[in-house]
Amino acid sequence: MNSRQPQNESQRQGPVLRRGHAKRKGTTDQRLLDSHGPAEWLHEDPWRVMRIQSEFVNGFGALADLGPAFSIFGSARTPSDHPEYLQAQELANKLSNLGYNVITGGGPGIMEAANKGCLAGPGISVGLGIELPFEQSMNEFVELGIDFRYFFARKTMFIKYAQGFVVFPGGYGTFDELFEALTLVQTKKVTSFPIVLIGTKYWGAMVDWLKATVAADNKISPEDVDMLHITDDVDEAIKILMHAEIHRKALVDERGVIRTGGAESSSGTV
Repeated sequence: MNSRQPQNESQRQGPVLRRGHAKRKGTTDQRLLDSHGPAEWLHEDPWRVMRIQSEFVNGFGALADLGPAFSIFGSARTPSDHPEYLQAQELANKLSNLGYNVITGGGPGIMEAANKGCLAGPGISVGLGIELPFEQSMNEFVELGIDFRYFFARKTMFIKYAQGFVVFPGGYGTFDELFEALTLVQTKKVTSFPIVLIGTKYWGAMVDWLKATVAADNKISPEDVDMLHITDDVDEAIKILMHAEIHRKALVDERGVIRTGGAESSSGTV
């Protein structure tokens, strides 16, 4: 059996130490400045970190002054004559006229409907796009749009700059956003964050399963299911959101924190 011996000769690359088989030929400067060399370094993990950092910086910079907003999710495949499309448009318009901005994924379907409804009011219509293998351009009703490479950076913006979520029927992407929010609320990473599901027929079986199977098997607590508010009525959804806003503002007054969108910080701190 062969065993490898400790290596005395070391190679330093900033804070990274490389020895033996982990050593690389040349230096970082050589790979950077050799214009005729390979471009693989552009796709290596350390370089991706810089891209990831830039996505957060760009997102924070663009949305820092947005003000109170709600994120609205749902299927990109919902046609413009579908009742859910019209509901999303109505909901976003009413939120806009109540002084809130609306954040969506910037695509077609429910996202387009919500951006369209918000744009018809005084609120800012925001679209957070994502790079996908298939073309999905930013819809024409987006006033402030940001495109992301990474889902996790984009999802941070949906949470950080929103007061809550409204979720229309959708597919895997919608489920992803929904359960991300549920996890953050359950673990107290975000507080006073309402999650409203529009469509009792669509979401009802899922909520029943969470109660009868997941909570019953002690995988979650019964009160974890109560984080979900399910309705078919736009005005009821708004009532739920506004009730949560009253509770949130009371917490802000009690704890002395400043909150822009979904982010909370102690007064006088960054």
